[in-house]
Amino acid sequence: MSSEIAISVENLSKCYQIYEAPGDRLKQMFFGSRKQYFREFWALKEVSFTIGRGETVGIVGRNGSGKSTLLQMICGTLSPTTGTVTTNGRVAALLELGAGFNSEFTGRENVLLNAAILGYPKELMVEKMDDVLAFSELGDFLDQPVKTYSSGMYSRLAFSIAIHVDPEILIIDEALAVGDARFVAKCMRRIKDIQKKGATILFVSHDVSSIRTLCDRAIWIDKGCMVEEGDVFPVSGRFMEFMFRDEITKDDCVRDEIVHQIPDDVIETSNNEVADAVTIGIGQTPGNALDTRPVTHWGSHKGLILSAAICDQSGNRKDVHRWGEQLNIVVEVHIPQEISREFLSVAVSIKDLKGNDLIVSTTHDFGNRQLTTFEKMRVEFSFINPLVTGKYLLVAAVENRQHRDIHYYEYVEGAHYFSSLSNERFFGLFQPTIEQQVLVKQ
Repeated sequence: MSSEIAISVENLSKCYQIYEAPGDRLKQMFFGSRKQYFREFWALKEVSFTIGRGETVGIVGRNGSGKSTLLQMICGTLSPTTGTVTTNGRVAALLELGAGFNSEFTGRENVLLNAAILGYPKELMVEKMDDVLAFSELGDFLDQPVKTYSSGMYSRLAFSIAIHVDPEILIIDEALAVGDARFVAKCMRRIKDIQKKGATILFVSHDVSSIRTLCDRAIWIDKGCMVEEGDVFPVSGRFMEFMFRDEITKDDCVRDEIVHQIPDDVIETSNNEVADAVTIGIGQTPGNALDTRPVTHWGSHKGLILSAAICDQSGNRKDVHRWGEQLNIVVEVHIPQEISREFLSVAVSIKDLKGNDLIVSTTHDFGNRQLTTFEKMRVEFSFINPLVTGKYLLVAAVENRQHRDIHYYEYVEGAHYFSSLSNERFFGLFQPTIEQQVLVKQ
């Protein structure tokens, strides 16, 4: 196979023999080809494609379409009935939960076991053990049997192992579905870092926005057959159109999940008029402390940001916000006098869990308005919530905007994780309040 091709799949098929009763298996052994006591189920039928080195390809399809079967055969954990699979490079895979783990082994022992399965030298894995522990955030649980782990802990350990064995081919099968919002965002950032290093990535997800964010191409599989292959946007668009015809949408499922997070006394959707403003004042930290485990936290002067949160109109931090109500992003900073105010800016961004900036605003955007000379300041960004039902994160930053290349005194990605909830089903990434009118023309 050419060194420019990372994965080659040719006429790949997988057939399972389905027996109606346990005794039929025994009968089949005795009668062989003379009589058939099973029915055939083709999980995959004559699928062919190639993936070039450094490409990121997404696989979409309904549950039961054959996506996981395809990935297992590419990884070598499942033998095809017909056809061939060839890979060129070290393969690291995140398949079904706990695949490749020994439940009686500790997390640390499973790290070494998985590294050995992937052909990664033990001595190198031992050197990276602290990095694996730091990323997985398992703490003392790393030395506990994995049978005591929750599904989220399984996922964190499996992902951490996969990204630390220097994969040339990374295969991910819905492995991030069980992670919490903060860890999903952290994983998406690491996947993008692996992309930049030139690794080949094969990514399966029901979340089409993730496919579109990460992938160059998409492969659509349905009922074991390849429906379409090509550029990610047209293929994923036709897949979404197909799904909307006969299935409950993902937005409905997300909404049901978020509803359970809302306290009984939550305020109903507000009908406030649209507001979009920045208020700079002096005050005490309103108990809206930074999340203790951000996705990233860096800068030349870490510690300037005292707190940052998405708050309601009363200034109270909330984790669930209704679409259409007023949101206040409250950032409290402590800026020493030695830092010049001339080019100083406080910035905020709301991102989805894939790392896409959805809403960005800075004090620099408002002309010549400068921050005060006081050391402690509270900066508020107010607007009507346009976010559709989903999960999001807040970024807070203190910047020097003197030059075109922004210098960050401090950058906190994941200062607050929150959800937005709408009673209506909206399409797109966000839905601002829009006035409509219909004019009748004679």
